[in-house]
Amino acid sequence: MTTSRPAPFGRALCAMITPFTAEGALDLDGAQRLADRLVAGGCDGLVLSGTTGESPTTSDAEKAELVRAVREAVGARAHIVAGVGTADTRHTVELALAAEKAGADGLLAVTPYYSRPPQDAVEAHFRELADACGLPLALYDIPGRTGTRIEPETMIRLAEHPRIVAVKDCAYDLLGTQKVLARTEMAYYTGCDEYVLALYAIGGSGYISTVANVTPHHFRAIIDAFDAGDTAEAGRRQRLTIPLTELMMGSGLPGTVTAKALLGRLGLPAGPVRAPLPPAGRAAADGLLAAYEGLVAA
Repeated sequence: MTTSRPAPFGRALCAMITPFTAEGALDLDGAQRLADRLVAGGCDGLVLSGTTGESPTTSDAEKAELVRAVREAVGARAHIVAGVGTADTRHTVELALAAEKAGADGLLAVTPYYSRPPQDAVEAHFRELADACGLPLALYDIPGRTGTRIEPETMIRLAEHPRIVAVKDCAYDLLGTQKVLARTEMAYYTGCDEYVLALYAIGGSGYISTVANVTPHHFRAIIDAFDAGDTAEAGRRQRLTIPLTELMMGSGLPGTVTAKALLGRLGLPAGPVRAPLPPAGRAAADGLLAAYEGLVAA
């Protein structure tokens, strides 16, 4: 019963946090250990330097170092997708070329933010990026953060480009998503953990999960159950993840903050967040740990 929709980066992807040392420096050893754990836990791919990876506060050199280190750790066991999106087309292209040189398998680029370009400019931005680099490109549609939607008609036109192959969908518009699914071969990955099963069931390719930083196998189990034809079990497993997902993604703290707090409580590589993000307080971390333990025990 597996979906026939292509999955160029695998089906189960984690939007990996970027571990830092206690002093706030890039922790490459920690990144390698975390990446290895995630792949062993069922992740087909790792998205590096996305928003969860604190891309706004890591340097271009750190982004390239991270790709090289994780590539060394996971080898050919998992796809590496590098986040390269910025508000500047030229800078985005520079990051894409550096990621390709460092060993990435694909790229993830968010819509240019803050400046709110019109749709023809959004389309031109992504086409310039896809033309400049030899890697397959996933478009990141998250208008709640960027202020600009990639409209379905724009997405359909962009799907004609041979290197624009996927979407990370955080638009919360299943109708618009289905319009694109019906008219293109684009691989759709949900970036909203609560929609893993919903999008997969209507023809999506999988997910790019923040919560999977701590529970990779629990999310993998949702799509594995669906592929096996056990939709009731897939639904049950999706519902089991909701308490933790709600605390990590809907508590008012960014997913980066909650993921790092919980990873730290579990003794796994994480470290602090970089300013202006605040650390999670003790009460928030206690609640996250309790929700995690409840999921593991279920």
